[in-house]
Amino acid sequence: MPARGLLPVGLALVLVGLAFKASVVPFHMWTPDVYQGAPAPLVGFMAAGAKIAAYAAALRVLISGFPMLQAQWRPAVVAVALLTMAFGSIVAVVQSNVKRMLAYSAIAHSGYLLIGLAAGTPQGVSASVFYLAAYSFTILGAFAVVYAVGGPGEQRVTVEDYRGLASRRPWLAVALALMLISLAGIPPTIGFWAKFEVFGAGVAAGLTPLVVVGVLTSAIAAFFYLRLVGVMFLDESEQWATDVRERTAPGLGAAVVVVSLAVAVVGLIPQPLIDLARHATFAIH
Repeated sequence: MPARGLLPVGLALVLVGLAFKASVVPFHMWTPDVYQGAPAPLVGFMAAGAKIAAYAAALRVLISGFPMLQAQWRPAVVAVALLTMAFGSIVAVVQSNVKRMLAYSAIAHSGYLLIGLAAGTPQGVSASVFYLAAYSFTILGAFAVVYAVGGPGEQRVTVEDYRGLASRRPWLAVALALMLISLAGIPPTIGFWAKFEVFGAGVAAGLTPLVVVGVLTSAIAAFFYLRLVGVMFLDESEQWATDVRERTAPGLGAAVVVVSLAVAVVGLIPQPLIDLARHATFAIH
């Protein structure tokens, strides 16, 4: 009996640790500073890898391990999802540092992932798995471009530094625009299908108010993503164009191309990856 009484407390402590790793509000405080201060390649792998690890563990713990406690953990997950989506999207709007903006964007995306977790259904699990794959491709590509544009020491990381990038480095501007559009969830990118799957799972599980908040915060997030796209393609600047590196390392360039193709192709033909995510749910349920 005592152990049974302590079970929810122990589960809560485990979830706090996973929430810290996933950059979920209110355990997100480390994220903006780390994203801004660490090298872009490291941040890209951390943004993808840490989120995959945290949510994979959370899905296993909550869905497989403690389905009988769903009535207790589901309201908490819903509340945290609301805070995370709203906080990440709103604060990202006022950021002038691109890496810091992507940090708050990562926080908001953690909230979208929580919708699939809160659903607690096979559809919610498969949607979360697909979302993790989509987000990982996209954020790795985004930080690869940030590293290419940043130059030695990553000194060009503000929104102003991207002004007129399309006229100087068009292929990098196109690649970053594709990543940002995907993060915003605009069709026909992989990010659109990821949000479509997660929001659909939320509605099917009776979480329509949470999904409505997700749609509204996605609209807010689209502003700061498209603002950067506009700065790259519609504005001109010669302040940094003369000292930007004209050549990108072959390995880095190849990585940008591969990830860009993945985001574009899966956006056009998402069904194989969606089916793969659905098959993966058998390992969790």
